[in-house]
Amino acid sequence: MTESYDAVDVIVTKRDKGELSDGQIDWVIDAYTRGVVAHEQMSSLAMAILLNGMTRREIARWTSAMIASGERMDFSALSRPTADKHSTGGVGDKITLPLAPLVAACGVAVPQLSGRGLGHTGGTLDKLESVPGWQASLTNEQMLRQLEDVGAVICAAGEGLAPADKKLYALRDVTGTVEAIPLIASSIMSKKIAEGTGALVLDVKVGSGAFMKTVEDARELARTMVDLGTDAGVRTVAMLTNMQVPLGLTAGNALEVRESVEVLAGGGPQDVVELTVALAREMLTAAGREDADPADALADGRAMDAWHRMIRAQGGDPEAPLPVAKEAEDVLAPVDGVLTQLDALKVGVAAWRLGAGRARKEDPVQAGAGVELHAKPGATVRAGERLLTLHTDTPERFSRALEALDGSFTIAPDGSRPDLLPLVIEKIA
Repeated sequence: MTESYDAVDVIVTKRDKGELSDGQIDWVIDAYTRGVVAHEQMSSLAMAILLNGMTRREIARWTSAMIASGERMDFSALSRPTADKHSTGGVGDKITLPLAPLVAACGVAVPQLSGRGLGHTGGTLDKLESVPGWQASLTNEQMLRQLEDVGAVICAAGEGLAPADKKLYALRDVTGTVEAIPLIASSIMSKKIAEGTGALVLDVKVGSGAFMKTVEDARELARTMVDLGTDAGVRTVAMLTNMQVPLGLTAGNALEVRESVEVLAGGGPQDVVELTVALAREMLTAAGREDADPADALADGRAMDAWHRMIRAQGGDPEAPLPVAKEAEDVLAPVDGVLTQLDALKVGVAAWRLGAGRARKEDPVQAGAGVELHAKPGATVRAGERLLTLHTDTPERFSRALEALDGSFTIAPDGSRPDLLPLVIEKIA
């Protein structure tokens, strides 16, 4: 077949700060997916995009071309509206686990296509696979049936959804182009729009444990994604939320499931409850169900019932004991005072080194590994008290995890106050 464009011309246009035409964008995504555009050519184009940016029109067209590379799901036959949430990733970010059944208990279906962890950010599927028997893979038919029967599904995305993104995502990872906001935004939104949800709430994390370290960068990414969703006809809203400190009191797979179940039982750490309810309210409002109060569904047990049904529908046993790591080691407070800082990134790297995460996609993870926090910034601590407990099946990992935690916390004299962003920083619609 004769190609309608030339890869070098497309690269040069963007290298010289030009705007790519709709035709150029459609062709380069399709040709890369087919293997006509070589990896090194797409690497060069990705770097030009990183350096020179894209207009709103270019990003929207790039996203549409990635969606067009695969199938689109359709939830219009469901008896209830749909809403989904996407988090840009963080440490201890288990919010999807209590959030999906909570929103389902309020009458809105949640089709949550999730991923696995890589590096210091945990993956929702890895967490749920610590539940005995639970299966991540469902066919589209099974997913639709579960959404109708249970109202919530958390599963792996099928191979047919935005295949161009899978190829480009792997390339960005090894070519230093991960940070390009047009490419991050189109990667996330191509999958979410192809997934077919009617409403989408984006949780854009800010801080050391997040991908976006500053409020300004997070705001730019959030605005870009909200515009993409709106242009595609999906009701989209973004919340910028704090990831300077880990969310909740756990980072690790089974540890985070246990904490999520505590939240569904009406307990759990205050920050996890607060963010879960805030995101649930946004999802319900975007789906036209602002009259439902998620706090009531947590209090009266409906959310826990939905969790049990969701886990059972995918082969899991919600009553089975969760895995516990074979070995544990405590990190003690060296002095009396107030804990003013606890670095999310360092805690995340420690959990990863303990076996909770992976360095390569094919690496296994330990269900019981991770870090448990006994104090959060603002707490008064005494010398010799436990600050953290490290969990792993392989004790030889402790030394590298402790190295990662070097300088991770600050204890200041009594009367000091931590200087932290609020949990929910701002909303972008």
